[in-house]
Amino acid sequence: MTVLSVSRRTASRRGVARTVRALGVVSASAALTVGLAGSAAACNINEFSAEAKCVGDKGVITVTDVDPAGVPATVTVFLENNGADEKKVGEQVVKGSREGVTITFEEDWEPNAEYRIHVKAKPYVDEDIKPNLTTPATACKEKEEEEPPAPSEPASTPSDSASTPPEDEDEPGTPAPSESGTGTTAPADTSDNAPSPAVGESNLAETGADSNTGLIAGIAAALVAVGGGAVFFGMRRRGANSDS
Repeated sequence: MTVLSVSRRTASRRGVARTVRALGVVSASAALTVGLAGSAAACNINEFSAEAKCVGDKGVITVTDVDPAGVPATVTVFLENNGADEKKVGEQVVKGSREGVTITFEEDWEPNAEYRIHVKAKPYVDEDIKPNLTTPATACKEKEEEEPPAPSEPASTPSDSASTPPEDEDEPGTPAPSESGTGTTAPADTSDNAPSPAVGESNLAETGADSNTGLIAGIAAALVAVGGGAVFFGMRRRGANSDS
């Protein structure tokens, strides 16, 4: 009886020990699985993305975090030059979400420039976003200048241009106006200097007569009268001599 009881007690103890060991292994495996799953769901570098954009005529760099756990992460942006950090653009803390949270760095980037974005979220992430960010080939100001210009005002109609005198006084072939009015010579006015001929005299001028025609005619009439008188007296005297 004593031996049997001791054997039973020993067997039961061994069974309990085996059961405890099995439960420990299962618990440890479950804890490890949960821990790994939690770490994977907490934060990952693949949940971060970067982009170079334009806001008006200014350049910006945006970083978006889609970590559903919302683990705080410090994001640092560096400008690269020949594989080395040339300058630190800025540093911000972001708490992601399933929908995504975006932070903005103001940076007047040059075309085809390279930027390194580093993410640090303890104890999950401490690395760069791969590959490095390369900016577009066109700057923001150049994009703004490429916009089509505003439509110009309609050209004036031909009637408006014809009614408007030219304003250019130096145009070839156009005489410049004189200020005093003495530069131009007026044609001589002969009507004020010489008397206008009478209506009757204009006909005489056409036949070769002049203004002395009346005087000559008077003298001729007087000579004719004298000559006639001389002939009359001569004939009378001759008749008186023949009678005697």
